[in-house]
Amino acid sequence: MFQNTIRRPFGSLLIPALAVFIGSATVNASEPDDVVATVGETEITEADLAFAAQDLGQELQRFPPAQWRAILLDVLVDMEILAQAARDAKIDQDPDFQRQIDFLTLRALRNAYIAQEVEGAITDADLETAYAETFADYQGEEELNARHILVEEKAEAEAVIKELEAGADFAELAKERSTGPSGPNGGDLGYFTKGQMVKPFEDAVLALEPGQITEEPVETQFGWHVIKLEDRRTQPKPKLAEVAPQLRQQLAREKYAETMEALKANAAVEILDEDLKDAPRSE
Repeated sequence: MFQNTIRRPFGSLLIPALAVFIGSATVNASEPDDVVATVGETEITEADLAFAAQDLGQELQRFPPAQWRAILLDVLVDMEILAQAARDAKIDQDPDFQRQIDFLTLRALRNAYIAQEVEGAITDADLETAYAETFADYQGEEELNARHILVEEKAEAEAVIKELEAGADFAELAKERSTGPSGPNGGDLGYFTKGQMVKPFEDAVLALEPGQITEEPVETQFGWHVIKLEDRRTQPKPKLAEVAPQLRQQLAREKYAETMEALKANAAVEILDEDLKDAPRSE
């Protein structure tokens, strides 16, 4: 069945597919050629289950992973039974069916070529080079790290400022007095960039130097804030592992364009339909 039409042309793609499938469900056998069932003289293998899992991935998500193999086997058994019935009815000899097979083969070969010769040609060294080039002149945004104490009334905020001026610890006071969600964490808001906070709050923070506390309460729609700027820094350059997927996609697009240009240069393409010769095409 599948082993004669799909598994062999895509041999180099089978192991990743099978690995993903095995990693997502409980299996006893782990070799692609292991036979899990037969329909007449046709064998259904672990490889067939893995490819069916790829094809039916969205539908499988509706069920617990422990059920996937049984569901896939039922699907494959039904498919084989119907396929054998179609051969008995000579549907496989119908010209339209052959055209469909030709198209599906064409599409499968295209996908396999892209996976092996385009995406598969991208190496770790390529990613490292792209990373170095992309982030060579990287200048991160300024990031601010602040704490705040949020209260409902201005007078209460003014009282908090007086306590701080008298030597109270900002983080401990935030835990005691702040009504905001960051209160239990000492009012710590972590690092943020311009535009992430409401404007009155942001303006007040930008006017501070590290270690400074606002001399007057700051009002926003959330209440009254007393703010302490802890740190300013330039946003660090992302690590290679963090941007590798995006870089790989970028390299794949570039590699695809280069590959198509080279292949088309050596392909004899002639458009015979006059209406299609000058028809607009997507870029």
